[in-house]
Amino acid sequence: MARCEHCGNAYDKSFTVTMGGRAHVFDSFECAIHALAPRCAHCDCEVIGHGVEAAERMFCCANCA
Repeated sequence: MARCEHCGNAYDKSFTVTMGGRAHVFDSFECAIHALAPRCAHCDCEVIGHGVEAAERMFCCANCA
């Protein structure tokens, strides 16, 4: 049983996400998002979805960009 690297929960249905050549183990998509999602350069929210890239920075929406 693997342990989630974000919350520490040991769960038999955990999964691995490989990002940037590094493997990460999580027990839920929620923990994966908290750990790996980029943050908006303006409001600091987690960017879930496409987001907007401007001036080599990531934003959650056009308003923040």
